Amino acid sequence: MRSMSQGEDLNTIEDKILELRAQLHEHNRLYYNVAEPVISDKEFDVLMKVLEDLEVKYPQFDDELSPTKRPGGEPVDGFEKVVHSHPMLSLSNTYNREEVEEWMKRVEKGLEGESIDYVMELKYDGVAISLIYENGRLLKGVTRGDVKSTSSFTS
Repeated sequence: MRSMSQGEDLNTIEDKILELRAQLHEHNRLYYNVAEPVISDKEFDVLMKVLEDLEVKYPQFDDELSPTKRPGGEPVDGFEKVVHSHPMLSLSNTYNREEVEEWMKRVEKGLEGESIDYVMELKYDGVAISLIYENGRLLKGVTRGDVKSTSSFTS
């Protein structure tokens, strides 16, 4: 059996990254724009984690359009595009107690000496909105959108 050269190995890794990106873009399209997902959220998260790990290990294949760097759906036509005053970040997923405990350790290390209270709740995928009020009146609702713009409505 012939061993792969470094160049062949990197080509295989790049092909895997490109394939994962294509799969995840398609799953995002089906989920967000067509509302007909074909895999579970957990299966999607597993594919995303594999891609994230590969992108960290092989930064030479970085791509700002990677599904790891932007929300899944495309902005819907008919809504004004706006820029957030503060980034609207995504939540991380966890599927077991060990991952929660690891996260808690990172928080405690970052806030060493501080008193920390935790409140946890289920994460509902596909629901993210920033509501902007002034004097108790709703002015604007803004979705996460992509890194350049978001969809919004004004009351």
